[in-house]
Amino acid sequence: MAKDLTEVAVAPDTYHVSPEPMLMIADLHGALALCLHDEGRGVGGLLHLKFMGGTGRPSDVTDNTLSSVLVVLDKFKRAVLGNSTRRDEVQARILAHALPPTDAGEPSASLVDLIQADLADGKIACGSQTMRRTEGVRVCFQPFEGRVWICGPNDLRAAKRLSTAS
Repeated sequence: MAKDLTEVAVAPDTYHVSPEPMLMIADLHGALALCLHDEGRGVGGLLHLKFMGGTGRPSDVTDNTLSSVLVVLDKFKRAVLGNSTRRDEVQARILAHALPPTDAGEPSASLVDLIQADLADGKIACGSQTMRRTEGVRVCFQPFEGRVWICGPNDLRAAKRLSTAS
């Protein structure tokens, strides 16, 4: 882990999948990162999705949102999992950034809920964490090992050193 890894920035509304040791990075601001790792195949990927509506807050899931997100999510899962049926070797984690809530009501079901439900249908357990703050966060993911951590946007190298010590 002391060696330098190739860094790949995953842009919003895209994903990256790899069986190689590398570091995938997603800068979240009103967005989420789904990190998916198949231990049996040694493959992992990061899907970076912006919350709909451009408000930086979780938004209602409409039929159009549902269909477009599910298409991208299905392609992403196929890229990571292939035809594997061993779901007990799959790890999933959603890390989301949202702006602090306003007085306006929040939706009862968000994009995070939609993705968790889709993964649960496929027998994939998925933890999630939503950070509500004005500053964005950086998600770092090593797809080969399935390691994920969060750091500030300018703290990548410091976070890498700290993660190796743990």
